Amino acid sequence: MKSINENDFSKIDLNLLIVLLVMYDVRSVTQAANRLYLGQPAVSAALKRLRAMFDDALFVRSSQGMTPTPRAEQLVRQIAPLLQSVHRVIFTADRFDAAHDSRSFTLGMSDWLEHWLMPDLLLQLAASAQNIDIRVVAADPWQAIPLMEQQQADVVVTVGEETSRDLTREHIARAGFRTVWHRGQIDLAPPLTLAQFVQYQHALVSYRGVSESALDAALARDGLTRRVRYVTPHFSVLPLMLQRLPLFATVPQGLVQAWQQRYALSTAAVPIGMPDYALSLLWHNARAEDPAHRWLRATLRQLIERKLA
Repeated sequence: MKSINENDFSKIDLNLLIVLLVMYDVRSVTQAANRLYLGQPAVSAALKRLRAMFDDALFVRSSQGMTPTPRAEQLVRQIAPLLQSVHRVIFTADRFDAAHDSRSFTLGMSDWLEHWLMPDLLLQLAASAQNIDIRVVAADPWQAIPLMEQQQADVVVTVGEETSRDLTREHIARAGFRTVWHRGQIDLAPPLTLAQFVQYQHALVSYRGVSESALDAALARDGLTRRVRYVTPHFSVLPLMLQRLPLFATVPQGLVQAWQQRYALSTAAVPIGMPDYALSLLWHNARAEDPAHRWLRATLRQLIERKLA
């Protein structure tokens, strides 16, 4: 598309074009003034400026009123559709209809949140929003802020509290943790005692590669330690590990039901107090009022609340 020279428009009052269209419609300075809620002198002055702008009389007096010249006819044919388009853009509210509109969204989340949320979300979209596509990018809590500041995702589903002046974080709910294991490897039945908990080795998910977590801090306050045998940044590998090795893993409670059903894991409350995690939606302020993004956030919010209910 040919670029626009903004300086050309600085010389033009676009309101004059409205006077041109109204004059063409009514063929009378008096009637144009009435329609535009202006005085006749103001319309006459606008017509004078239009004649100077286009170097043409535009309208001449006749027995039928103010008759347009061929130049005025040409201008109206070209300008009227453009101003109608501008009017629609300015005065038609932006809408989004998920049932019919096509849109592709990028969501950021860690692998356990994808495992927990996305099958249900895709099933819901298949039923009620078939033209909506979803792309997921990896976003652990330490990746979420820079990812969103660079607008590389539409929304991030994450845990934590951090934000920045460019972003909005909406807390949805708090949830806790459960300890899981496989009875074929650790022959224990719930409830799990603290002595049993520290007796066996553990697998730990750490996005930063460290071998301790808030759980180890809680154990240390009671003078206890556990051996972390395996550290990984991925939750998805844990069930396979637990099926083959005598390990405990302490994971977000949202994973537990599916893992019990799919991998025949046992589960119990964590036998020592540790803080819950806060689930949040994180988005860039530039997207805050976009109707499609509001729909996406509402859909994610309702899904999380429903799964935690």
